[in-house]
Amino acid sequence: MQRIFSGIQPSGIPQLGNYLGAIQNWVNLQADHECVFCLVDMHAITVWQEPEKLRHQTLTQAAILLASGIDAEKHILFNQSAVPAHARLAWIFNCVTRLGWLNRMTQFKDKAGKDRENHSAGLYVYPSLMAADILAYKATRVPVGEDQKQHLELTNDIAQKFNHDYGVSFFPEVEALIPPAAARVMSLRDGTKKMSKSDPSAQSRIEMTDDADAIALKIRRAKTDADVLPEDPAQLENRPEAKNLVTIYAALSDISITDVLAKHAGEGFGPFKQALTDVVVNAIAPIAQETKRLMQNEDHLLSVLRSGASRAQAIAEPIVSEAEKIVGFVK
Repeated sequence: MQRIFSGIQPSGIPQLGNYLGAIQNWVNLQADHECVFCLVDMHAITVWQEPEKLRHQTLTQAAILLASGIDAEKHILFNQSAVPAHARLAWIFNCVTRLGWLNRMTQFKDKAGKDRENHSAGLYVYPSLMAADILAYKATRVPVGEDQKQHLELTNDIAQKFNHDYGVSFFPEVEALIPPAAARVMSLRDGTKKMSKSDPSAQSRIEMTDDADAIALKIRRAKTDADVLPEDPAQLENRPEAKNLVTIYAALSDISITDVLAKHAGEGFGPFKQALTDVVVNAIAPIAQETKRLMQNEDHLLSVLRSGASRAQAIAEPIVSEAEKIVGFVK
């Protein structure tokens, strides 16, 4: 089986978009891949994190992944900072990566904006650490969203340059796994913006720890328009909030938007929101309940992460040690 590496930042509570776009896909990939799943806490501190909050969110995120169906016995789940191989290989890659490559990274430009000079060097070299995360395990497949595809292309550039500079064929080429049918989930308050765990308003998102009452309230307050639902999906194109709610319904029900509209065309948003609430609660509330149960046993979560880190280190250590020998470090 091919080895997958994928990471998620513990910089907030995962929301519905994270679940549909990443976590649900991770669960499915376990059937026919060797999976290494990482809570990338080193990436998280490229922007300021309150230390105790980061620790709590790391444990919460581990609980959410387990509650969603990640099998930490058959596969590996750990937090990035617990495996020193990541930082060691990242430094080598910082010395391989060219400034011109990093200057082309659009995600840094988007995050830094006009305040570029006041952002951390860590945020700038984030892609080098991402490359190290993947190649420390010689993973050959990485499930990513479109926003990370450029970073994965850079990972291959770094691997190729390392191999070329040192005359080796050490690091493999990495393939991006972009789910073709991943739903694009938008904010409940603004259908033109992606749902985000960093949005200042918790009302803009469904968090994976929300119970049935919280889900119902957020959907009831979700922004809509005055028209009824149409029969034709094309008629949703200029109705971003309506399209978003229908998309969520379709994704969680595993049916098409056409099928959703066939069932609910002509309805106002009052009855449709109630139907949507039922769908979301059925999908998310059990995960929230199991997360809550797991969070009551912190020692168990720490044990899962420590076991995962030990197994991850066993894979990464010989690979990174060999890379260090290749560059001339005395071992």
